Amino acid sequence: MVDAIRARDGRRLTVAEHGDPHGTPVVVLHDTPGSRTGALPEAVMTARPGVRFVAYDRPGYGGSDRDPGRRIADTARDVADLADALGLDRFAVLGRAGGAPHALACAALLPARVGRVAALASLAPPDAVDLRWFEGMAGSQVEERALALTDPLAFAGRLAARAADIRRDPAQLLVALREDLTDADRRVVAAPSVGDLLLRGYREAVRTSADGWLDDHLAVLSGWGFDPGSVTRPVLLWQGALDGFSPVGHFTWLAGRVPRARPVLEPDAGHFGAIEALPAVLEWLCPGS
Repeated sequence: MVDAIRARDGRRLTVAEHGDPHGTPVVVLHDTPGSRTGALPEAVMTARPGVRFVAYDRPGYGGSDRDPGRRIADTARDVADLADALGLDRFAVLGRAGGAPHALACAALLPARVGRVAALASLAPPDAVDLRWFEGMAGSQVEERALALTDPLAFAGRLAARAADIRRDPAQLLVALREDLTDADRRVVAAPSVGDLLLRGYREAVRTSADGWLDDHLAVLSGWGFDPGSVTRPVLLWQGALDGFSPVGHFTWLAGRVPRARPVLEPDAGHFGAIEALPAVLEWLCPGS
């Protein structure tokens, strides 16, 4: 079911629900770029019949209104509004890759409502002490993020052009990323179910603009608005050791600072290995559901 709710400031947030409407609620936060349509594989959701999956487009993506200047912390406000509109008292949160820092924000800022949180392939804050932020990162990712920091207007133009290409052919994004993918990642995305999921998510993400994509990058590269060390909820941190998009140093930094973290490092996985980890992650996130 797809619907839209209004955030407290009047912005529209487009929402999709799957699974049991009376089941254990899990709010799913999509990748960058991404959307509600590419949040989780259908088979993964079907395998958890006792779960109510709720995914939404972050501001500027798909059918959700933009929130210029948003920070990572602002996701907690939107998730609280979403939960209020859907009648969710307590819920779990799952964020993969670009959605993972936003999941940590919910853990930090909504402790009375959030149960367990899973953050897969997460970056660390840009001001992380004693972390060489770009170390281990694929060259294309370093170049893009450096451009976002030094010339945001040029970076915005680049994303707008790439978004236009994706609207014509969503597979172009995977082609552009291919040289930075590990062999393990290529195997994962070659599976038709995963490839279709990613392309569906990319297509909807930039259907009207690249605004959400741009704002995600700027948010992760700016002050997050919360301290990961303040998280009091149980957090599963999953990481592929071969990931060149969210390097293992970021995982190590978070694992050493999130107080109740359960770190899981998969030695042979890359960035998209997080998709294959989802069944086990959901078993921890929603035991018995």
